[in-house]
Amino acid sequence: MKWQDLLSLLRGMTLFETSALLAGPDSPGEVRRQLSRWVASGRLIQLRRGLYAVAPPFAGEAPSPFSLASRIRVPSYVSLQSSLSYHGAIPESVPVVTSVTTNRPGRFDTPLGLFLYRHLKRELFWGYREVEVEAGQRAFVAMAEKALIDHYYLTPGDIDSSFVRELRLAPDNLDVERLRSFVSRAAKPRLVRAVDVTIRVLEEDRAGERSL
Repeated sequence: MKWQDLLSLLRGMTLFETSALLAGPDSPGEVRRQLSRWVASGRLIQLRRGLYAVAPPFAGEAPSPFSLASRIRVPSYVSLQSSLSYHGAIPESVPVVTSVTTNRPGRFDTPLGLFLYRHLKRELFWGYREVEVEAGQRAFVAMAEKALIDHYYLTPGDIDSSFVRELRLAPDNLDVERLRSFVSRAAKPRLVRAVDVTIRVLEEDRAGERSL
C-alpha cells in the first residue's frame, strides 16, 4: 500500500485501526510493516497497539483530545476534572485528559497529549453521553454531576467542605436534583455524605451571590 492509497482509503478520517486495512490485497504482515515504516518516518502516530493517527501536516484536522481518549481505551468515558472543566463546572482548563474505564487503569503519553485512565467498578459505569466535541468528532463524556461523583469516589477519605470549596464549583453549571438522583443510584454512604456537603456549599455560594 502506498501513502496516497492510505489517505484515499481513510477519506479524511484522522484516526483509524489496523483492522480497517486488513481487508485489502496486502497481507496482514505487510500492512503492519508499512505502518511501522510510516510511524518511523513521522507520517503516522501510534497511540496504542492497533490505533493510529495521521500526523500533521498530512492530517486535515487534528483529532480532539476527547475523541482520542474515547478510542485509546475501550470502554471508557471522559470524567473527573476533564469533564467538569468541559461543562464549565470548575474554572480551570485541564491539560491532561482523564477518563474512567472498567478495564485496567493506565497512562498514555503520546505526541497528541497525555491520557490517564482510572478504574471504575462496572456498577458505577454510567452517567455519560456521546457528544460531538468538535465538528465531526464524537466522544463519550460524563455529565457534570456524574463526573463530580466519580471524582469523589476515586478520592480516598471523607469529602469535607474545605475539599469542595477548593474545587471552586460553579453552582449554575451543576443540577442539584440530578446530583441527588445520581448519588442515590450509586448507593454509597460516603458519596451520599459528600454530595450532602457539596449541596450545602453550593447553596451557601448561591446565597452569597444574591447578597452582593
